[in-house]
Amino acid sequence: MQKKPIELKGSNFTLLVLYLNNHNIDIINKSLRKKIKECPGFFKNAPVIVNIAGLCNKADWKRIQDIITSHGFSVIGVSGCKNHILKKNIIDSGIPILSESKNNNINMVHNPCVTSLVKTQKDIIKKIEKTHIIDIPVRSGQKIYAKDSDLIVTNNVSAGAELVADGNIHIYGSVRGRVLAGANGDITRKIFCTRLLAELVSISGEYWLLDQIPSEFIGKAAQIYLKNKFLTINSLS
Repeated sequence: MQKKPIELKGSNFTLLVLYLNNHNIDIINKSLRKKIKECPGFFKNAPVIVNIAGLCNKADWKRIQDIITSHGFSVIGVSGCKNHILKKNIIDSGIPILSESKNNNINMVHNPCVTSLVKTQKDIIKKIEKTHIIDIPVRSGQKIYAKDSDLIVTNNVSAGAELVADGNIHIYGSVRGRVLAGANGDITRKIFCTRLLAELVSISGEYWLLDQIPSEFIGKAAQIYLKNKFLTINSLS
């Protein structure tokens, strides 16, 4: 059967949400520069939604947008806007206004991590019913998302690659990219790897950059999980 020329379908994407809580341009600029220095590869050319609920109605959107894009981000939408004048200025700049609903399924990131808006922890756990397996190396620039699934990689993961799963993530090889488990908000999920060199690891929105991972676990087999809402790491014997 011949495919239609175009199709519109719903989908899930991992998106960064930049929350602005200060309208001072210099403070925003310095804060963005500091954040990018923490993990430059992660934020390079990243699409971002800007939440401006914490800004006053007199915020200069044009200058704010220019500062954000000057750091390499691509602004694809604005959320949290309640002032009609500010909203008009944003729309006139070519950026869409997004509505955040407690019932949506958009994956949003508070830090460089993934947190989905869901009903209950019990509902989340029921969704994890299968396993997605990757047998080949995951190269730089590749992004793999295992929706409602655990993810198993039986090979190496290069720097600049990204693994995202609603369930657990197992990596039987060296991992130098970004690894985000519990992407739908499930705090019970874990990351397992045989050689930990990751740029970033995250469980349900809580994350560590490479320089935050305890040094004694770098290059070693380890498991990462949440304990009392804090990331915890143990050796795998």
